[in-house]
Amino acid sequence: MEITGLISALVIGVVVGGLGRLVVPGRQRISMLMTLLVGIAAALVGTFAASVLGVSDTSGVDWVEAALQVGLAGVGVTALTRSRAHQYR
Repeated sequence: MEITGLISALVIGVVVGGLGRLVVPGRQRISMLMTLLVGIAAALVGTFAASVLGVSDTSGVDWVEAALQVGLAGVGVTALTRSRAHQYR
């Protein structure tokens, strides 16, 4: 992987992870590093799911792919928040 691919993955991960945090109501007690990792994973899985569904290559903005990525990031943030809440009980 080239350095530009790595930098773009980090930027997309930050954006997707941040949007995932925004769609989850309440306060999330996870670090920004975990948000970044969730965002990167959600971006990769969302892109794969969009290609399987056949909606990854459209003319213009890939709204379905973006919605899948943000939705998966929201699920990941929720799962991490709940697992950390059970950890401190």
